[in-house]
Amino acid sequence: MIEQFSFDIQLIFAILNGKVSAAINRKLSRNFRQNGVDITPEQWTVLLFLWERDGVTQQELCNATFKDKPSMTRLIDNMERQHLVVRISDKKDRRTNLVHLTKTGRELEEKARFIANKTLKEALQGLTLEELKVSQDVLRKIFTNTKD
Repeated sequence: MIEQFSFDIQLIFAILNGKVSAAINRKLSRNFRQNGVDITPEQWTVLLFLWERDGVTQQELCNATFKDKPSMTRLIDNMERQHLVVRISDKKDRRTNLVHLTKTGRELEEKARFIANKTLKEALQGLTLEELKVSQDVLRKIFTNTKD
């Protein structure tokens, strides 16, 4: 079936290589900045997870956000400097640090979620529910085919 399908290979690779996510991240970053929310899209993904489940290991954050350990360490270091999160050693295992939201990190949730939802609506403007469903199914299949 795919052999008969004529497609623009440059466009396919551009899409799958992150052009779409990069464009959305730029828009999200701009929308955060314009609304006085001083976080990056990367930090947003960490905060999103912590708002649902506070007090997790860095490894859990790596798994949830598809980031490697060095990137996550750098990200958490920056978030600590901004007083969004704090590392606290695990009472059960002193070698492990748990990442917890600070009061500042928790207070950011409502405004940041609103801005992110607005950004997503802008990105999905003009798409039907059917188009979104098909896109989601296609991207899920591609991800499953290529993940390690």
